Amino acid sequence: MASKYHRGEIEVQARASVREMAARISDVIRPGIPLYTRDFLEDQRTVVVGSTGANGRVWASLLTGEPGFLRVLDERTLRIDAQPVPGDPLDENLKRDVDVGLISVDLSSRRRMRLNGKAERRPEAIYVYAEQVYGNCPKYIQAREPETAGGSTIIEPGSACRAGTLTGEQRRLISSSDTFFIASAHPDGGADASHRGGLPGFVRFLDEDTLAFPDYSGNNMFNTLGNIAANPKAGLLFVDFERGDTLQLSGEARVIWDPARAAEFAGARRVVEFRIGEVVENTVPLRWRFAAYSPFNPA
Repeated sequence: MASKYHRGEIEVQARASVREMAARISDVIRPGIPLYTRDFLEDQRTVVVGSTGANGRVWASLLTGEPGFLRVLDERTLRIDAQPVPGDPLDENLKRDVDVGLISVDLSSRRRMRLNGKAERRPEAIYVYAEQVYGNCPKYIQAREPETAGGSTIIEPGSACRAGTLTGEQRRLISSSDTFFIASAHPDGGADASHRGGLPGFVRFLDEDTLAFPDYSGNNMFNTLGNIAANPKAGLLFVDFERGDTLQLSGEARVIWDPARAAEFAGARRVVEFRIGEVVENTVPLRWRFAAYSPFNPA
């Protein structure tokens, strides 16, 4: 039976000494959308989309809508009734059929689901044709509730600002973040989007253009790190949940296996370094109210 993992994932699983465990749990990866997950997807207000541009840059983007904007048409097809906010690189990436990695996280219940496949943009909606679908555990997800403003969560987005470096305010957002999303891509395995969480300060600056963050104990599939092992191009997405501002970073990542470096972060098994190549700041029409930190966050 062919492995559900590509060579990069297998390489990282072996180095982390979890190859047998990863093989045992691979059955959770399904080629279609299970019936029991459809209500979950259709209840969501957000989905993060990982995609690759024609220039090879990888981006993580946030799409939002009222519950029902994600619609499961059949076991292989997800319809997204939303469009990228102006200036989001996803808008350009979707002008061609492209591999995408989706993750939808219900912050209030700490449930999440990933769906990887091919995207097709039509005038009326975005269609994603599933190739891999699976859930993740609730670890490291900070609980938040969507805010309403005058009975509606809809707030007009602003205009995007694109740059090659970060401003001081953007650095402060990153340094104080307890959540971000990471997109990665493999030449044969397609795109992927994943969630990362921890206590504020778990993302650190090494210099003006380089971040470091811990890799905590997870599901042992190593989808993200496996992609990075094969292709260092990656994208990060930070969200100012109170104001709706988003910060998209595209650059290159590498996995640091040095135990001494991991020891610098409480609970870390490894460290990931990310060098920034391009920055896009934008606003999405949704706000969230903080409820509680995850009990799994290493202190």
